[in-house]
Amino acid sequence: MPIPRGALVAAAVALVLPLSACGSGDSGGSTDASGKIEGDITFQTWNLRANFKPYFEGVVADFEKKYPGTHVKWIDQPAEGYADKISADAAGGTLPDVVNVSPDLVAPLAKAGLALDLDKSAARYKKEYLAGAWAGHQVPGMTGTYAFPWYLNTGPLFYNKSLFEKAGLDASQPPTTYDELFTDALRLADKSDGKVATLANVPTIEDFGRYGVELMNKEGTAFSFNDAKGVQLLTKYKELYDAKALDPQALTATPESSGKKFLTGAVAMNPGSALDLGNFKKQAPNLYKNIGITDQITSTGKVNMYVMGVMVNARTKHTPAAVAFAHFVTDAQNQMSFAKKVAIFPSTAGSLDDPYFTKEDGTDETRVRVAAAKSLKNAVNYTPVLFSEQMKTALRNEIAKALQGKQSPRTALDNAVKACDTLLRQQG
Repeated sequence: MPIPRGALVAAAVALVLPLSACGSGDSGGSTDASGKIEGDITFQTWNLRANFKPYFEGVVADFEKKYPGTHVKWIDQPAEGYADKISADAAGGTLPDVVNVSPDLVAPLAKAGLALDLDKSAARYKKEYLAGAWAGHQVPGMTGTYAFPWYLNTGPLFYNKSLFEKAGLDASQPPTTYDELFTDALRLADKSDGKVATLANVPTIEDFGRYGVELMNKEGTAFSFNDAKGVQLLTKYKELYDAKALDPQALTATPESSGKKFLTGAVAMNPGSALDLGNFKKQAPNLYKNIGITDQITSTGKVNMYVMGVMVNARTKHTPAAVAFAHFVTDAQNQMSFAKKVAIFPSTAGSLDDPYFTKEDGTDETRVRVAAAKSLKNAVNYTPVLFSEQMKTALRNEIAKALQGKQSPRTALDNAVKACDTLLRQQG
């Protein structure tokens, strides 16, 4: 998968993947991965060839050397249209043996019986991965895990110390709870006569998750983010919006526009990653001098993470080889090697204890990497795997009406849940 600006992998990716075979549950291939590792298999990545060709060619060569009877054909698909390509391959019976997926892409494939259940076929590897990462490709309403966890990402909150100080706040004590965040935000807005907002984005589904809202029932048949806690969060955001503590343009904000607002000092806090520090240094030296770095705020004690996966086609003719290769790509050694080439994190247990992720060397990049690695050990992917792009739009539209005062937070979330439940039923 592509690694976008900020390396917050999959932050904006939740593609709808309709499958004609949805719900068939017919796997067709063998689920037994214990046989001889041999045969020709195809491995598909997601827009990674341009930047990482030598790395993947090396992984393939190492695997073929370890298992002489195998041959791996590596193909890479562009970012645009990736979900459509997978959908077409799934419907046409041409899905590669091993496929790079995100959790939302694996869900319809699992429902269609096209994703191998690793809890049955590769359970012996489960202990090699962080528990939260292994759970990242589980589908509500189904038993099983449908992809090996691959690389992870998360990021801290950046804040502008000088803006905090101008508002009479202690810049060395940034907010660590939602109550503190909302209190500080109202103060910043008040002291700046509404010129400085603290936040630049409306709440997303992952924000509700971080706040401690139960997003969906365990059966995966209905959403539940319109509970009392969900209404409480949106009510708080409405208060911030009215006080200009939430940027007035938040209703149409993108990660890029929010980043620019932070860069120019119009917004006091913004999520990001180690890659952003270089931008600050180059584009906004005054901000860089005053940059503060703190943890994501949660009510659960667990930060949000983005997780990529490697799925095995349940209809592969070479199950032992496909499972072995998917595991090989995602084993500790290969993940560690990949993580040193780009600002991502391994999903393998113990890897985050490596000095690369624990020892600071005085640079800001290392500081962020160490903080993010520490938070990932018990992080979770809050976005439900069944939450599609259309559902995100429905939620955003209803939240916008609530912030503008066109309807109450309660009505907004009730309407959003109703719309998302309708879309869920249409998924099949």
